[in-house]
Amino acid sequence: MENGIISYSDKKLTVPDKPVILYIEGDGIGPELWQATQPVLEAAVRIAYNGSREIEWKETLAGGKAFEKIGNYLPAETISMIEKYRVAIKGPLMTPVGGGIRSINVALRQKFKLYACIRPVKYFSGVPSPVKKPDEVDMIIFRENMEDLYSGIEWKAGTEDSVRILSFLKDKMNITLPADSGIGVKPISEGNTKNLVRKALEYAIEHRRKSVTIMHKGNIMKFTEGAFRDWAYEVALGEYREHIVTEKEVNDGADASGKVIVRDRIADNMFQEIIIKPAIHDVIIAPNLNGDYISDALAALVGGLGIAPGANIGDDYAIFEATHGTAPDIAGKDMGNPGSLILSGEMLLRFLGWDEAAELVLRAFEKTISEGRVTGDLAAQMTGVKPLSCSDFGKAVINNI
Repeated sequence: MENGIISYSDKKLTVPDKPVILYIEGDGIGPELWQATQPVLEAAVRIAYNGSREIEWKETLAGGKAFEKIGNYLPAETISMIEKYRVAIKGPLMTPVGGGIRSINVALRQKFKLYACIRPVKYFSGVPSPVKKPDEVDMIIFRENMEDLYSGIEWKAGTEDSVRILSFLKDKMNITLPADSGIGVKPISEGNTKNLVRKALEYAIEHRRKSVTIMHKGNIMKFTEGAFRDWAYEVALGEYREHIVTEKEVNDGADASGKVIVRDRIADNMFQEIIIKPAIHDVIIAPNLNGDYISDALAALVGGLGIAPGANIGDDYAIFEATHGTAPDIAGKDMGNPGSLILSGEMLLRFLGWDEAAELVLRAFEKTISEGRVTGDLAAQMTGVKPLSCSDFGKAVINNI
C-alpha cells in the first residue's frame, strides 16, 4: 500500500504517521479561510508530536475553481482522489438557488454514503449570544445525510412528469392535489436511520454524554418521521439496552446512573427547549431536514455559523467542512471568519485519533475568542471590539497554541 493512505477495516481506522489528507478550498471566501486554517492545524500537529507526525495536504478540485479549470463542478478525478485517500476537508461550495447544478455537497454525501452529518455546537466564553445561559448550550447533532427531502426526488409544476404523478395519485391512490402543484418525495428508510442512530449512540456512550434526543415530526408524518422515531428506539432498546435508559423509565423511577437517557421530542417543541432549557439536551438525532434547521438554529445561539464546525462521515469515508455559505460579497477582502473551518479541522484531528493536537487547537481557539480577538461577524455583535482580519485571526490562534 502506498505510504500515507488511510485505511478502514471493519469500520476501524488505520492512520499512518504522515497521512495524505485532501483539501478543497471552496468558493467565495473559501480560499482565504483555508489559507488561515491550514497553518493552525500544522502548528498544532507540529507542537503536539514534535515532528513524529505530520499531514501531507493534497489539493483536489470542486465547485467554481473546478469548473474554471476543468469545465466540471465535481470532476471524476476528485471522486477518484477521495476514493483513494478517504478523508478530506473543504471550504464552502456554491450552488445556485432554484436551478442550475445539483448541490455538490449533497452529491458528495450520497456518492460516498456519508450518512451522518455531525455538527457540534458549543458556547465559547466571550461570544455574544441571544440566550440568557449560553454556557448551557453544548450539543452535538447527528443529522441523517442521505435521504428525506434532500434526496432531490421532485417534479416541477406544470411539467409532463408532474402531470403523470398527479394523475397516478388521483387514479390509483384517490389523492387529489392542485393541478399547479410542484411535487417532492420524502423517503426515510429503516437502514439509513438505524445506521445514523448506531453512530450517535456509540458516540454518546464512548464520550459519556448524558442523553440522546430523537427529534422528529412523527405526529404529522407518521410513516416517515414517525418511523424514524420508532426505528431509533428499536436500535436503542434492542442493541444498546445495557447502556441506555429511556426518559419515561427515569420518570417512573429507574436509575439513570452511568447510562445515557434516550428521549424523543416533536420538532417544534425541540426548538423551544433548546432556547428555554438547553441544559437538558446533549446528543440530538434528526432526519435530514430537521437536522439542517436545528443545526443552524443552535449555531445562532452561540455566535453563528462562522464558528460552527461540521463533518460528513460514513463507514469508509469522511469529509469535514465549513458549515456556512460562500459569502461572495466579502470574497477576497480577508474579512471572513475561519472559525468554522478551523474547528472542522479540530474534528478531523480527533477523527484521526490525534487528540493531543485537537486539544491544542480547541484550547487556543477558546483563548483567542475569550481575549476578544475576533473577526468582523462577531465583533459587530460586541462593544468596543476591533475586528481582526481572517488571516490575523488565524495567526492569533497559532500564537495561542
